[in-house]
Amino acid sequence: MHDGDVRVLREGAGQQAKGGEAALKERRVEEAVKRHQSGFGCAQAILATYGPELGMDRETALKVAGGFGSGMGRMAGTCGAVTGAYMVIGLLHGMTRAEDQRQKERSYEVVHRFAETFRRRHGSLECRELMGVDVSRPEGLAVARQRNIFRTVCPGYVRDAAEILEEILAEAMKHRG
Repeated sequence: MHDGDVRVLREGAGQQAKGGEAALKERRVEEAVKRHQSGFGCAQAILATYGPELGMDRETALKVAGGFGSGMGRMAGTCGAVTGAYMVIGLLHGMTRAEDQRQKERSYEVVHRFAETFRRRHGSLECRELMGVDVSRPEGLAVARQRNIFRTVCPGYVRDAAEILEEILAEAMKHRG
């Protein structure tokens, strides 16, 4: 994590002290879920919730994450909530100098930990497995829409991704605080 990241997270910690750490965490989790329910994709909901606290403005976050929904551009691959979380982890721990291989490895370690936790909770990282339909195929997309899966199933994945990110953010603050 870089000095600017620590500053942004410390500002968030100041808010935590005022309103309670648990309340701030829950507010961010709920913000991500509501953003998804308002019509943004899973990746957009995650990155637009956490990106601004880590130096990325909300509009840029929405644009950057826009192609990652429904398993990477509706290819039913890695879940958008997962890829959105990976982007947040990159903002938190990503390397900015080519020679900083230690930071690169740290980022990869945190991505792996996130993936393992999400996979333990849901059995997969893949959209087609999580949703139970393959939205990359027209018939699968039709089934997903008919069953309202994007509004009934996906918010749970957004919630869990945000909760796991909250654990990662708390750990980052504890080690940097």
